[in-house]
Amino acid sequence: MTTPPLATPAIPAAPARLPRTLARMLSLDDFEAAARRRLPRPIFGYVAGAAEDNQSLLANRQAFGRYAFQPRVLVNVSGRSQHTELFGRRYESPFGIAPMGISALSAYRGDIVLARAAREQGIPAILSGTALIALEDVIREAPGTWFQAYLPGDPARIDALIARAARAGYETLVLTVDIPVSANRENNVRTGFSTPLKPSLRLAWDGLTRPRWLAGTFLRTLLNHGMPHFENSFATRGAPIVSASVLRDFSARDHLNWEHVARIRRQWAGTLIIKGILHPDDARLAREHGADGVIVSNHGGRQLDGALSPLRALPGVVAAAGPMPVMMDSGVRRGGDVLKALALGARFVFVGRPFNYAAAVGGQAGVSHAIGLLRAEVDRNLAMLGVNRLAELRPDLLAPA
Repeated sequence: MTTPPLATPAIPAAPARLPRTLARMLSLDDFEAAARRRLPRPIFGYVAGAAEDNQSLLANRQAFGRYAFQPRVLVNVSGRSQHTELFGRRYESPFGIAPMGISALSAYRGDIVLARAAREQGIPAILSGTALIALEDVIREAPGTWFQAYLPGDPARIDALIARAARAGYETLVLTVDIPVSANRENNVRTGFSTPLKPSLRLAWDGLTRPRWLAGTFLRTLLNHGMPHFENSFATRGAPIVSASVLRDFSARDHLNWEHVARIRRQWAGTLIIKGILHPDDARLAREHGADGVIVSNHGGRQLDGALSPLRALPGVVAAAGPMPVMMDSGVRRGGDVLKALALGARFVFVGRPFNYAAAVGGQAGVSHAIGLLRAEVDRNLAMLGVNRLAELRPDLLAPA
């Protein structure tokens, strides 16, 4: 299903002079290095880490190196554009912000920061089901935000959560389906992060040695909003992040199947997207069960270690999806990565960790700057490829590296 077109806000002009911290950020990777210095080790470790031996995390980046560009020359590219339409809406660039849990521990009101920056820059953001800010508050600040749901374990709770998202005004629902059980994230243990979050001497020391995060994010949150809760797992408020019941709230998903998707499709009148697809057969099943699109993803390497990288899975999924739009995430760091994914058949690309780091470093201004950097790379690479429109991106512009 498609939703009515929504007027895209004009992209604000870049500030005449960036703050010194942001002026030093020349690429998305620069934000990661800065966030490592800004965030306590457990929080940074949670964002940066993946599952087990990080095989999938590393493979996601390496996959882009498997392809080299084969550009065309002497093409008039003075009229190039990276505008695109998706599900009846126009976006200023072919990339958006992927859902990321507990972003409000990286930056003050982090989920709102990400969503507002995305809306102002004319791209979509997906609010995570494991956010620490209520979905109603986020869409109030940034209409047009998408909502990602981790399905609760029983039909009554699923129905109630879907109804809540609809009442709040969400028009695009993203079902993340690659988490039947919790992953083995040893990296979290090694860096001192746990769910529930447990106060410890290490966490206290990390906070004290990073006073900007301690005062500007954590203490400011406690003073203004109280102890953070998981707000969007159910129709009602979830457990505090320090509660032992958190683990119980994220269990009992191993029985979920395609019948649950069919049930949701009958209730959800808006756009329905299935996230976490890697196998072509699952793309076919998604289409048969009424999905409007799929996101090819291995959860940023955070679930099944050794899972195929989404870029390598993309051609097979595109072939199986037919006319259904296929999107992807995991491993995107450069404008060239975006264009490689589009040339292999993706209609849109989502980027996660770098925008989280940008929020940690510079708040909403940091996220806007990161979007601008990626947008500028897409524009330059379109010109150097000899391409004016995204629809002109085809596999023959790529060759094995």
